[in-house]
Amino acid sequence: MTMKYPLLLMLLATSAAASAQSPAYDHHEAFAPLFYTSNGNEYRAADGAPGPKYWQNAADYNIDAALDTVNHRITGTVTITYRNNSPQALPFLWLQLDQQHFREDSRGTATIPGGNERFSNKDYTKGFELNTVKIIQGSKQSEANYITTDTRMQVRLAEPLKSGATLQLKIDYAYTIPQYGIDRTSRLKSRNGWVYEIAQWYPRMAVYDDVLGWNNLPYLGGGEFYLEYGDFTYNITAPANMIVAGSGELTNPGQVLSAKEQSRLAAAKSSDKTVFIRDSVAMKSNTATGTRTWRFACKNARDVAWAASAAFIWDAARINLPGNKKALAQSVYIAENAGTGGWGRSTEYVKGCIEHYSEKWYPYTYPVATNVAGMVGGMEYPGIVFCSYRASNGGLWGVTNHEFGHNWFPMIVGSNERKYAWMDEGFNTFINGIATQEFNNGEYYTKSSVQQQAPRMFSKFEEPLMNTPDVIALSYIGTAGYYKPAMGLQVLRNVVLGKDRFDYAFRKYIDAWAFKHPTPYDFFRSIENGSGEDLSWFWRGWFFNNWKLDQGIEKVTYRKDDPSQGSLITIRNYNQLPMPVIISITEANGKTNTIQLPVEIWQRGSTWTIPYASTSKLLKVQLDPEGQLPDLNLKNNTWEEAATGDTTVQK
Repeated sequence: MTMKYPLLLMLLATSAAASAQSPAYDHHEAFAPLFYTSNGNEYRAADGAPGPKYWQNAADYNIDAALDTVNHRITGTVTITYRNNSPQALPFLWLQLDQQHFREDSRGTATIPGGNERFSNKDYTKGFELNTVKIIQGSKQSEANYITTDTRMQVRLAEPLKSGATLQLKIDYAYTIPQYGIDRTSRLKSRNGWVYEIAQWYPRMAVYDDVLGWNNLPYLGGGEFYLEYGDFTYNITAPANMIVAGSGELTNPGQVLSAKEQSRLAAAKSSDKTVFIRDSVAMKSNTATGTRTWRFACKNARDVAWAASAAFIWDAARINLPGNKKALAQSVYIAENAGTGGWGRSTEYVKGCIEHYSEKWYPYTYPVATNVAGMVGGMEYPGIVFCSYRASNGGLWGVTNHEFGHNWFPMIVGSNERKYAWMDEGFNTFINGIATQEFNNGEYYTKSSVQQQAPRMFSKFEEPLMNTPDVIALSYIGTAGYYKPAMGLQVLRNVVLGKDRFDYAFRKYIDAWAFKHPTPYDFFRSIENGSGEDLSWFWRGWFFNNWKLDQGIEKVTYRKDDPSQGSLITIRNYNQLPMPVIISITEANGKTNTIQLPVEIWQRGSTWTIPYASTSKLLKVQLDPEGQLPDLNLKNNTWEEAATGDTTVQK
C-alpha cells in the first residue's frame, strides 16, 4: 500500500535536543540475554525455518459474480473449500467480511473519524448482504449456523471439522461498491465511463495457525490482511463493452476478446517493447451491447482482485524471469492519463521492477502482472495493483514499484500484516529502494544518507515498531510501518552485516517462508542463522524500543605526547542504541584511513579507546563520514586539530 501520510518530517532540532537529554547508556540492557522467549519446536525451528511438522490450513475459492453498473452493485456466489491441516478438530470457523467496514455502524466508522483521513469512510453502504450461507460435507448440504460481529462471521459447526478433513461453505451475497473505499477499493467517473477497482469483494477465510489459533481481529481499516493460501477460479459478468483485468490468468480470451485483441495479446507476450491491446481509438469505438463473462484462474494465492471499465486503454509486454520463464506485464488506464510522461510508461515500470525483484530475491509467481489506473492511490493484491490515475513520471514509477514489491511481501512471504506492518510495508520499502537505484541506471534515484533521513525516524510521535498498526497514531504509521523498518534493514545490510551476508540470509528467509506464515521471531532467527551474527541487540533497540543513536568523540591524545608513537582516540556511546563504529582519520602527513569497529566494543560500557598507529599529528577524526548510521547528534562526531597549535577542538 502506498504511504500518503503527513509525517511531520521537519523535526531535526527537536530530535537532536531530545537525544542530548537522554539517560546514560546502559550496556546491560542493550546486550541483555534471553531475547528469545521460547525455543524452536517441531513447527517452527530454532534456525528460523519452518519445522518438520509445520502446517497451515488452506482455502480454495470458486466465485461467480456480476457487476451492475447502473446501481454500482456486485452480486455473487462463492464456494469455499476449506481444509483443516492442523492437528486439532475445529468446532467453528471464522471468516472476514471486510465490506462491513463501510457500514455506518461499523467499528471502523466509530474508531477512525470521518473527513479526509485515508481510512475514514466518506460514504456508507449496507456492507455484505448475505442471502444464504450453507455447509456442504460430502453429499450433505445444510443451512449454516452463523453469527456476524462487525467485519467477522463465525460459523458454528454441528460436528467439529476433524484434522485432515475438508468442508465447503457456499455463500450467496451482494453489496454496493463504495465510491471511496478507504483507498483500497473504489469507483471513479472518467470522461469515458466508470472505472471499478474491486477488492475485498467476497467473504474470506480467516487464518487459523499455530501461533494464535484464529486470527480474527476486526477490520478497522489501518492494518491490512492476513489470509490463507489456495487456488482461485472466478468469473466476472460485466457489460460487453468493458475490459476486465484480474488476478491470475484470463482463461477464455476467445470469448471476450476480438480477433485483433487476441493477436495483439499474443504479440505482447513475445515483446520486450510495449504493445497496445486496445488503444484509445478502439476504446472509443467499442459499442458492444449485452454482457460478457470473463473467466480467471489464480493458483497458490491468498486473494484475488479485479478492475473493469469501458474507458480502459490496455497495453502489455513480456516479463523475462529466471530459468527462461516468462510472464506478462500489462496496464489498463484511461485517456486522461495516457502519454509517455504518464501511464504510457506503466508497463515498462511493471516489467522493470518485477524482473529486478525476480532476479534479486525470488522469481515472480503469477502469469500476469496488471497495473490499474483509478481512484485508489496505491494498493496491492496478488498479480494486480491499483495506482493513482494522477501519477506520472517518477511518481508513477514509485507507486508501481512499491505496489508490485508487495507481491514479495506479503503475497509470497505471507506475514501477518494485520499485526506487524513492518514485515509487509517495511520490507517492501527496503527492496523498493534497491530497485529504484537500479532501474534504468537510476533514472528516478536520489541519493540520501541514513544520517540525513534519521530525524524523521525519531520524531516526537514515535512508537515501537512491534505495535499493531491499528494502535499506531495515523500521523506516525508511515514511519513506523514503512520508513524506519526499511532504514533498519538498510543499516543491517550496509554496516552491520555487509551486503553479501545480508542478501544471502534475506534470500534464505524468503525461500523458507514462501507461501507460508512467518512470525517476527522466525525472521529474526533466519537472519541471525543465515548471517552468523547474534543480532538481539539490534532487534531489541530498533523494533521493540525507541532507542536512539548518539556516538561521539571524547578526546584524542598521543602516546608520550608524541604523534609518531601512536594516537589514542576515545569515543563514547551517549544514547541507548549501540551500533558498529566507522571512523575516518586524516594525518598531517596526508595519510588517510577508515576503520570499522564491531558493535561488541559497547558490551562492557559506554566508552572505548582506540589505539591508532599514527606517524604524524592527526588533523581530523570523524565518525560515520558517509552518513550510514542514524546518529541524531552530529555536533560531537568530528574532532579537528586547532590551527593555533596543540589545542584540540571538537565540532
